[in-house]
Amino acid sequence: DQNGAEQLVGNGDMLYMTSSRVMRLQGPFVSGKELDRLIDYITKQPEPSSYRLPKVELEPAKGSSYDQSFQDGATDQFFDEAARIIVREQQGSVSLIQRKLSIGYTRAARIVDQLEQAGVVGPPAGAKPRDVLVANEVALERLLYG
Repeated sequence: DQNGAEQLVGNGDMLYMTSSRVMRLQGPFVSGKELDRLIDYITKQPEPSSYRLPKVELEPAKGSSYDQSFQDGATDQFFDEAARIIVREQQGSVSLIQRKLSIGYTRAARIVDQLEQAGVVGPPAGAKPRDVLVANEVALERLLYG
């Protein structure tokens, strides 16, 4: 218990007690009459009507590395270059493709998945790089182009 409450004026005047001391503060005061007016105003507002958001068609930004043909089931535009990098380095990792081609993780992972389907790299091996199934670039050319 502390002294000081008897000195409060009212209408928002208050005491705030921290762990070490008591502070006098002035808070906002709303009278009962003001509160009644506010409640009347809010209750007179019409019910909100539902609003249908317009359908948005997103298109890739001009100059972005997004390749529309990739969405159509074709290989990515970096597919050939990524295949050569992986065979040259004999390391089938997504991070290698990201670094060498300056592309994002998702796109690089899709390219590596396409390389697996083409027989260039093996299946995922957990956190380790995938096995490279092609010995050199000559064998890669034969595999991809006959």
